[in-house]
Amino acid sequence: MDPYSAEGELINIHNHFHQGQYQEVVDFDTSALSAENQLPARVLQLRARIALGQAAEVLHEVSGEKAPELQAVAALAEQALGNNDKAVDIVQKLAAGDEAENVTVQIIGGTVLQAAGKSEEALALLNKHQGSLDAVALIVQIYLQQNRNDLAVKEVAAARRWAQDSLLVNLAESWVGLRLGGEKYQQAFYVFEELAQAPATSSVRTLVAQAISELHLGRTEEAQAALEQALKKDPNYAQAIANLLVLNVITGKNVDELTNSLRNADPNHPHLVDLAEKSELFDKAATKYKASKAAA
Repeated sequence: MDPYSAEGELINIHNHFHQGQYQEVVDFDTSALSAENQLPARVLQLRARIALGQAAEVLHEVSGEKAPELQAVAALAEQALGNNDKAVDIVQKLAAGDEAENVTVQIIGGTVLQAAGKSEEALALLNKHQGSLDAVALIVQIYLQQNRNDLAVKEVAAARRWAQDSLLVNLAESWVGLRLGGEKYQQAFYVFEELAQAPATSSVRTLVAQAISELHLGRTEEAQAALEQALKKDPNYAQAIANLLVLNVITGKNVDELTNSLRNADPNHPHLVDLAEKSELFDKAATKYKASKAAA
């Protein structure tokens, strides 16, 4: 039996993880799980701890472990601690051997490689999967980041045929919907709103997803309410801060305080990187304009 299926042992801890309920994952009682599911459950808990900011503790815990799954976790922890080159090196060594057939190596390795800007390497590793919805979800995310919407649509459609109503398929289809637009915005909203507002599935992650779909639908007040709800749960959640910042730009509000908050929460957030690049380009253009004006 597939441990992640509706009847499988890992369905609840797996869903908690992908709903962004990381503390629930960490607190999940794994004592009754069968022997073969103990390691997959431990990996989910270790990944959740990294997401909660405990990368140093996780790295110490898995240091020296021989299992490829735990070596992959070590790479993820190294990356979270800023040791990107070391993380990539670990993954590339795993990907070059028989460990590349290990689904956990594929998923975590793909995550590390994509975060390091090595998209094609990530896809090559992830595409080795044999029926893994986690791999499908990551492949869809990479295609969307590459603006390869047609490939993302095909990936979701193929997964829908064999996974039917899985949480990950619904999420992936909703991510694609937000990119395609039109009536897909409303369909994505229904998925995210249901997750965000149900006590059993609500998290900062699902609330931000709801807010983004509200924004696409032009409902700025509802989007702000969802983002404020997310920030009450976690005032330092960078994605919530970044999206509230964007919302304030759209509605004409001052964003200085939110920009500082985002810088404190995640100095390397893509929004800040993009802002810095645009500011540098503007300064260069302004310098050229001043020089040409002075020459005239």
